[in-house]
Amino acid sequence: MMLSAKKIYKKFGRLEVLRGVSMDVRKGEVVALIGSSGSGKSTFLRCLNRLETIDSGEIFIGNQCLVRMESGKPEYAQEKEARRISSKMGMVFQCFNLFPHFDVLRNLTEAPIHVLKMPREQAEAKAREMLRKVGLLDWAAHYPYQLSGGQAQRVAIARALCMNPEILCFDEPTSALDPQLTQEVLSVMRDLASENMTMLVVTHEMGFARDVASRVIYMREGVIEEEGTSEAVFSSQNPNLRKFLGNAAI
Repeated sequence: MMLSAKKIYKKFGRLEVLRGVSMDVRKGEVVALIGSSGSGKSTFLRCLNRLETIDSGEIFIGNQCLVRMESGKPEYAQEKEARRISSKMGMVFQCFNLFPHFDVLRNLTEAPIHVLKMPREQAEAKAREMLRKVGLLDWAAHYPYQLSGGQAQRVAIARALCMNPEILCFDEPTSALDPQLTQEVLSVMRDLASENMTMLVVTHEMGFARDVASRVIYMREGVIEEEGTSEAVFSSQNPNLRKFLGNAAI
């Protein structure tokens, strides 16, 4: 199992955002998380990546324990070990989060050099390989302000891939893009799926969820309300899901 999350709870003040979410992700799966804004999808992803700490539950990444319950409280692995376990997961954010004062190549090499301790020459070779994969090799010397939104997001994907993640997480990667740029990014994600990259994708792109995801999870008010193959989920008669999908499943 690449990822196993068990009974994850998370509150912000009095607001209970996650209410016992459990999920397993197997190698090579593309899992799409869908649901209305505020349903807990992005918070769940951030908890898996240790960008948020959980209030209760257990998370295993690659069969290694990131956090488990001890004496009724969540206990994380020691910091060095937690960083190592978390590094198995890459994250692509909605708003790119590129370093504006670094060119594209340095955006891709900074973490491999300083976190993975990769020699610069090797890091740059890897970066160019990943830029070629996303169709942006010729943009290595450009700065983020010179990129379109679609190009910036493809650079962000390449940057995540440079860390050799076992699981790649996407938090609504196309929500800030217009339809044409959205297709640029989705094309890269489809290619990754065809290469059996394990992916966990929070998305409002129902076409991607239906056509590419091996499993679709519908979240509502902090719980998983529907889960299954895209065919099963998109044909479900769950009234909340039908209302959410609107005409998307027709």
